[in-house]
Amino acid sequence: MTPYEIAGQITSIIAMSCNIISYQYKAQRQLIICQLLGGTFFAISFFLLGATVGGLLNILAVIRAVVFLFPKKLNASHPAWLVGFIACYILFYILTFTVFDKEPTPMAFLIEILPVIGMTSLSIAMMFQDSSKVRQFGLISSPAWLIYNIYYFSVGAIICEAFSLISIFIGMLRHDKKQ
Repeated sequence: MTPYEIAGQITSIIAMSCNIISYQYKAQRQLIICQLLGGTFFAISFFLLGATVGGLLNILAVIRAVVFLFPKKLNASHPAWLVGFIACYILFYILTFTVFDKEPTPMAFLIEILPVIGMTSLSIAMMFQDSSKVRQFGLISSPAWLIYNIYYFSVGAIICEAFSLISIFIGMLRHDKKQ
């Protein structure tokens, strides 16, 4: 294993920790800060591991988190943000098969759309400015990423999404259930 790969794996463990912990916060601001940190570390990790598309999607996740961290200042509820993010996700999906030379097979089209679905669902959730909605849409995002990670057998990412799903359910039980 190269020093870059070791650094990438260590960074991914830090990112995984941030993402898993994020669902335990009741306040959306804390949840978003934790996910911003996770996205930053995952972007670094993916670039260190040579996974350019994963790095780019996580840079967008960081930008998305900053926008929703300052919702009034950046007018985060404006639909243009959501449309812009989704357009970028789709653009990266297309670039996967053009610029990054992924073979365009039906299976590849299906597998590569999963992270786009995951990123889109959490972007929609953040428009609600409600941590319970983030957890609900996390039930779309995490399974999409989990299937993607299983397909590529990314052990660290599989563990992250498994823990994220467990954390989402615990967060829902703690914060979202009717009294």
